[in-house]
Amino acid sequence: MLRIVVAKPGLDGHDRGAKVVARALRDAGHEVIYTGLHQTP
Repeated sequence: MLRIVVAKPGLDGHDRGAKVVARALRDAGHEVIYTGLHQTP
């Protein structure tokens, strides 16, 4: 099992792709940390 961080940097307002990836990784047994939209430093 891996611990994976999924972040959505940038200014666009959609995060469907990041959520799909996060869900697939979670369903495969990994620990997923999803930080949400607009996480640009």
